[in-house]
Amino acid sequence: MARRKKDVTAVPFQAEPLTNSIPTQPHLARNLSNRHLQLIAIGGAIGTGLFMGSGKTISLAGPSILIVYAVIGFMLFFVMRALGELLLSNLNYRSFADFAGDLLGPWATFFTGWTYWLCWIVTGVADVIAVAGYAKFWWPDLWQWVPALALIVLLLVLNLPTVRNFGETEFWFALVKIIAIIALIAVGIYMLATSFVSPEGHVAKISNLWEFDGLFPNGFMGFVAGFQIAVFAFVGIELVGTAAAETKNPEKNLPKAINSIPIRIILFYVGALFVILTVTPWNEIKAGESPFVAMFALAGLAIAASVVNFVVLTSAASSANSGIYSTSRMIFGLASNGDAPKRLAKLSSRKVPVNALFFSCVFLLSGVVLLYTGNGIIEAFTIVTTISSVLFIFVWSIILASYIVYRRKRPELHAASKFKMPGGIPACIMVFAFFAFILWALTQKEDTLMAVALTPAWFALLGIVYWSMLRRRRRAGISTEPAVY
Repeated sequence: MARRKKDVTAVPFQAEPLTNSIPTQPHLARNLSNRHLQLIAIGGAIGTGLFMGSGKTISLAGPSILIVYAVIGFMLFFVMRALGELLLSNLNYRSFADFAGDLLGPWATFFTGWTYWLCWIVTGVADVIAVAGYAKFWWPDLWQWVPALALIVLLLVLNLPTVRNFGETEFWFALVKIIAIIALIAVGIYMLATSFVSPEGHVAKISNLWEFDGLFPNGFMGFVAGFQIAVFAFVGIELVGTAAAETKNPEKNLPKAINSIPIRIILFYVGALFVILTVTPWNEIKAGESPFVAMFALAGLAIAASVVNFVVLTSAASSANSGIYSTSRMIFGLASNGDAPKRLAKLSSRKVPVNALFFSCVFLLSGVVLLYTGNGIIEAFTIVTTISSVLFIFVWSIILASYIVYRRKRPELHAASKFKMPGGIPACIMVFAFFAFILWALTQKEDTLMAVALTPAWFALLGIVYWSMLRRRRRAGISTEPAVY
């Protein structure tokens, strides 16, 4: 008992559970309103994969894909609740990289921050390439690099003035996705109510979920294969935590945004796929086509392809916008702590990390180069998205590990918290077991196995850089202790 008391009193957060004090270093401005944060949360919860990859996931898992999305959403809700409690335990935390470094050690800030940066750079590059492909739907003769470069420039211009511009842009991007999904659900419910008959003679009815070889038509491994692709649809769900440092009244708005995530997942993921699978049997859905297009086409909407193409284009642009925002804020935090060049910590007069913003955009330009890499780009996309999924799992795991240490080191903060994570440490262990299952699932296919095998190289590189950085700091007599918030 005496030893535990010593650990508690040694921490720098003993005096106040929650504080609104401003750090002495340059700080971000809280210009995001509740409206912005709510739509950022929705935009993060609705990934591009729902529109782009749902056809393939249905072909692999059949109707059990509903269970796949529900299980992933259920598990990630605990990650988000842990994130929320930790961020609200000290309002000087700018992101999860800050509390990871404070609770786990300075290595965690470095590894988490740079890994999260790579997560969004990889995802952003894929989105830039996707936007170029979607633009060809309307302008087939247009040079591919034009829309890709135009997107990067546009998002840079929109993000430079103030953080409110990012919030406003993401608000409208997310709104397009919401309207599209609600419209799909409304159309599907109407078809079910009127017993719509497809050209193939299939009647829209709930029993379509189990009449064609049951809920698990491709067996257990088909069910597992659904997780391989579906988990990528959820990347970005933690973005609301990155935006917390620039959100007005975070004690009220952050819990509201996090608590609404399960409802949104049930509505936007499970609800949309439910109506698709009841109107059209799973074995009639083509893996290479968007079931959203098929649904609107069945309803007699002649411009279904154009409408859904626009929705998916804005969804990809939304993801790229989130990538530019989140990577710039993470790099700003790293630079403020000395884990990145100090120049990247520069803030504009409107509290925007301009140098970090330009730094991330330079790497997104690699997407323009990839447009001309040849026929292997689809295979490369599979590898890239799998790498992104594995890296995001690492980030989510760091959040849970930080929570476990927080419960041990800061019991008084947990006791004072008004936004406690349900399930506590046992819930963390459950989610860790689920992540282990996901990693195992990713090793069951040759292409995804290759991507899983490549990711240790990134952590080895970070380890070398971090070790070299520590040696240089010690030689210069610079403290290697974590920042005190």
